[in-house]
Amino acid sequence: MRRTALLASATLLTALLPLTVVGSASGADDPAPVPIDRFEGEVPFANQPAEGIFTWGSDADDPPALQLTERADAPEGAKVLTGTYDISGYGGFTHDFAADRPAHDWSAHKGIRFWWDGQDNGKKIAFEIKDGGANGEASELWTTSFTDDWTGWKQVEIPFTDFAYRTDYQPVGGIDHVLGLTQMWGYAVTLPVGVKGHFAMDDVELYGRADQSLRASVTTDSAVYPVKQGATAAVKVSVTTTGSAPVDEPVTVTYETAGGTAESGKDYTPVRGTLTFPAGTASGSTQTIQVPTLKDKAAEPAETIPLKLTVTGAKAPAETPQVVIDAHGLPYLDSRLPVRKRVADLVSRMSLEEKAGQMTQAERAALSTPGDIAAYDLGSLLSGGGSTPTPNTPEAWAKMIDSFQLRTQATRFQIPLIYGVDAVHGHNNLVGSTIMPHNIGIGATRDPQLAEKTGAVTASEVRSTGVPWDFAPCLCVSRDERWGRSYESFGEDPALVQSMETIIQGLQGRANGKDLNHNDKVLATAKHFVGDGGTEYGSSTTGSYKIDQGVTKVTRQQLEAIHLAPYRTAVDRGIGSVMPSYSSLDILGDGRGPVKMHARADMINGVLKDRMGFDGFVISDWNAIDQLPGDYASHVRTSVDAGVDMMMVPYGYKDFTTTLIAEVNAGRISEKRIDDAVSRILTQKFRLGLFEHPYADTTGAAEIGSAAHRAVARQAAAESQVLLKNAGGVLPLKTNQKVYVAGSNADDLGNQTGGWTITWQGASGTHTQGTTILQGMRKAAPDATITYSKDASAPTSGYDVGVVVVGETPYAEGVGDVGNGHDLQLSAADKAAVDRVCGAMKCAVLIVSGRPQIIGDRLGAIDALVASWLPGTEGDGVADVLYGRRPFTGQLPVTWPKSEAQLPINVGDASYDPQFPYGWGLTTLTKVPQGGAATLKALGRAAAVAEKTGSARAGREIVTKARLLVQQKVGSAITAAVAGPFADADHLLLTGKYAAAVARLTEAYRAA
Repeated sequence: MRRTALLASATLLTALLPLTVVGSASGADDPAPVPIDRFEGEVPFANQPAEGIFTWGSDADDPPALQLTERADAPEGAKVLTGTYDISGYGGFTHDFAADRPAHDWSAHKGIRFWWDGQDNGKKIAFEIKDGGANGEASELWTTSFTDDWTGWKQVEIPFTDFAYRTDYQPVGGIDHVLGLTQMWGYAVTLPVGVKGHFAMDDVELYGRADQSLRASVTTDSAVYPVKQGATAAVKVSVTTTGSAPVDEPVTVTYETAGGTAESGKDYTPVRGTLTFPAGTASGSTQTIQVPTLKDKAAEPAETIPLKLTVTGAKAPAETPQVVIDAHGLPYLDSRLPVRKRVADLVSRMSLEEKAGQMTQAERAALSTPGDIAAYDLGSLLSGGGSTPTPNTPEAWAKMIDSFQLRTQATRFQIPLIYGVDAVHGHNNLVGSTIMPHNIGIGATRDPQLAEKTGAVTASEVRSTGVPWDFAPCLCVSRDERWGRSYESFGEDPALVQSMETIIQGLQGRANGKDLNHNDKVLATAKHFVGDGGTEYGSSTTGSYKIDQGVTKVTRQQLEAIHLAPYRTAVDRGIGSVMPSYSSLDILGDGRGPVKMHARADMINGVLKDRMGFDGFVISDWNAIDQLPGDYASHVRTSVDAGVDMMMVPYGYKDFTTTLIAEVNAGRISEKRIDDAVSRILTQKFRLGLFEHPYADTTGAAEIGSAAHRAVARQAAAESQVLLKNAGGVLPLKTNQKVYVAGSNADDLGNQTGGWTITWQGASGTHTQGTTILQGMRKAAPDATITYSKDASAPTSGYDVGVVVVGETPYAEGVGDVGNGHDLQLSAADKAAVDRVCGAMKCAVLIVSGRPQIIGDRLGAIDALVASWLPGTEGDGVADVLYGRRPFTGQLPVTWPKSEAQLPINVGDASYDPQFPYGWGLTTLTKVPQGGAATLKALGRAAAVAEKTGSARAGREIVTKARLLVQQKVGSAITAAVAGPFADADHLLLTGKYAAAVARLTEAYRAA
């Protein structure tokens, strides 16, 4: 899925409070305005700690260009601030006050204002102020926005009461969630995304006199109060003040039940009255309003009772609280009925608008207001990569999702949300979770039982935070390591991918779906249907991507054998949802050319649903329907008719629901198709037990990041290590050796965990809890002398062995495509570290990466070479094999090329001459099989017996012995004559053809 780690601008511009753009004069008794920026040159363009204006953005192209420009029409003085921008991610500018001087006190004023030269472009511009903390870059952020819908200069006045606490990002995780205004550090402007534009701004100043409504607020303890019929709702009303000071003046709250769908006198007893908080009332004081409901015998949908509040002397609540009488007596609520009957009953009662809502998924940070969940009957929310609550804790996740679920209780049928995340190698958005190796490392383990365990740990940690749906596993068969998503694949062989699909049972439990309602299971998603791993290099049309989201050109036979095979297995394993690929499929000979997968009804409806019998639902990828040809209505129509049941429209949920309803009403999408989509979605919600238990079950939260969970990740990290070369038995290390450690990835948890870790793209450095490889080594050999020099600049004499840990820095999706700022070469610093250490002593080189790196030119100087992949948070697992606590047993899940020019290169190719073949992996087992041709012949006979009798375990053990025997003879002399049959043997093993596998290994042995 396409995500942004922190799409600040997109989040802000769609999810902020409205404000009034006015140009009125201040009152006569107001204090004089206080200038902040006159833009006459008194404030330089600079960075902290110097006071100054500076720009920022998501990449090098996104910061705007600023200058001070003399203009005759300047509202104040001679100069104004002008700028140009063309932003794809997020970008803007900031004025931070000097961090080495006291913060400013804005509390005497009503708000902040400035002059803006309107372009009448209809774009929202975010304006942010910085409160408290150590300085402007370690403060608490409060934000709002205005719409540029006029021409020429206009003064924008923003009362401080219009600012809301930023929920998508806080630089220090938030401070006190109170806009104090006594320690202010400046402001920031976030400019519009996706358009080229220019702006002019002048005279930023504080205006007006502060009143109590700025310092005091009335809030209710909830926005929605569900109660069973006949019960009484208790609405708690509180008054709070900035700085927790008592109120200076009385605050009154007049309340009245009015409107809604419940009938006064029949469904509830109406109430009205006034609450008074006298002058001197302590901040946080609470009074309660009781709303009694009445009981009747009729079965009914939920009914709402708005409680209108009129506040004097303080800021009123942002929305009117609603008491909701729960739906009752309807068949779909009866958990004793079969799921299909519950679904049929509910669908028969729903309006088209409610059905459209169930087919809609929005990004949680893109909601204009939480009330949109009920207003649009939304069926699903998601957290994109890096879209997390503040603070990023299990408790905050559960609280956030529960608050969203509560909103669904204000809808007629109280259909719960299904909340989704990309937990692709553990609960990777959550700080402190257990991060597994990425899938390429799991494929290297060749251990289906371990794959299932990693899925079970992930499911447990995800569900414990209130999330019931995981957009994983990726079942792509990666055929070209230039692809930026290749680490999301278990490998290049469909048989290997199929063997690792035990992870589905780890996530979901039994294939019949009976375990989905357990508090440690989640709905899994097979992605990306179909062929995303086979895209042709250079075929992508997405921005600067080279291969991701490109075109897969295959014969129908290749499509079936390579790319569709894993989905047959997934359907058999009961996969609950499937996500189509961004990529296009071009089936050679069908005359259609490349067609985007979200438009391929023949594949989604025809193959997946009809032929394979998939009974779950299909969820689109992030904004993927926008890549279809035609206007937006055709995007919606084409994708829905192709078989996509739910649309991931992160920021466009309003447009999607409106368009879908219009298309159905116009007869261009059938109601039958809508009912099918909604039935599939509701089926999984019922199976997950969400109707009975919509809120987070956090009983398992104590196990998040626990020793038991990390032990599974540690085992996975250890088993994923592939020993490619081991001349002279350098590995395993001995605990009494003096070890020199170097390289960029030896002590970097972020590089070790890779992309899709805490944020979409991941990041170098320490951003969660875990153990680096260096830390793991020091724990494994606490009494040994282990010296670390990242760049190998420390003296190298006097050491027994060197360990150089090199490789890639994090990336995700097409951002990581080779040719898009990336290649398969080690960095210059890593090459220098390898050369310096391996030139001075015996050395082992570990490559921490999401794909093979080109290492052949240095292979002769390297004694031991290890493919470490992206091992996750548990560097102890890597240390376990380095020091012999566990043997190296991993095997290559992909072919390791000699050069980029060889790509794509895969097992089964007619021309196959890699650096290391698919399936290669030396071992440090104490007993390596001995023998020669005669031994292989005997193993071949035993393999035939195992195959005939269906003895899978015996067959695998026999082929493994033969493989190790062949590797021992081959050593580092891997020729094309050896590589081809060797790689074929591993594929044959995975398909249960043990005798043929030994026969091919015998060919490799003879060629060595």
